[in-house]
Amino acid sequence: MKPAPTLLGLLALTLLAMTVPAHAIQIKISAQALERTLNKQLFTTPDGRYYFRGKSDSGCYAYAQDPKISFKEERIVIHVKARAKLGAKVGGNCLGVGLATEANVSVIPDAQGESIGFRDARVEHLSNNKELDFFLVPFLSGKLPQQMKINAADLIRQLLAKSNEATGYDLKLDNLKVHSMQVSGDALVVDFDGDLSVH
Repeated sequence: MKPAPTLLGLLALTLLAMTVPAHAIQIKISAQALERTLNKQLFTTPDGRYYFRGKSDSGCYAYAQDPKISFKEERIVIHVKARAKLGAKVGGNCLGVGLATEANVSVIPDAQGESIGFRDARVEHLSNNKELDFFLVPFLSGKLPQQMKINAADLIRQLLAKSNEATGYDLKLDNLKVHSMQVSGDALVVDFDGDLSVH
């Protein structure tokens, strides 16, 4: 079975296929590609979690996991599951209450030079538990959208660094500028210009 294409792979294939220099290139990024990016950049523990407090072997902990992305009108909605055991740590155990909830935040895509960024984080759903929401709110409104940001030019340059070995051509990305991004149906549509040199 062929591996699923990554966001980096999609961007690189787009650049390699275009005329040099190129203008007004458009790519469509699926919700699944954004999920893979988020998992790679934020949910990085072996069990696919992001810990607000503690860690996997600590008695007391709080974490988010299993991000799911969908599109609603002009916004990108990120859904996460959150679990916590909050209280006093005694030995290797946590004397306290166990909590489980699901939470949503939505963001608007934002073109930021060479980067695919996000702004206007809006928390849509919380746990209604003050202790758990204390961790969830800054995560949903700050950490999560920041970690979704992708410098497309840097990633493509890393990929092209070994182009000579793979193709016999030395491919260089001279510049890339993301002009606009918008949600359209079931995809994030990104418009950008770029120049590619072949030696």
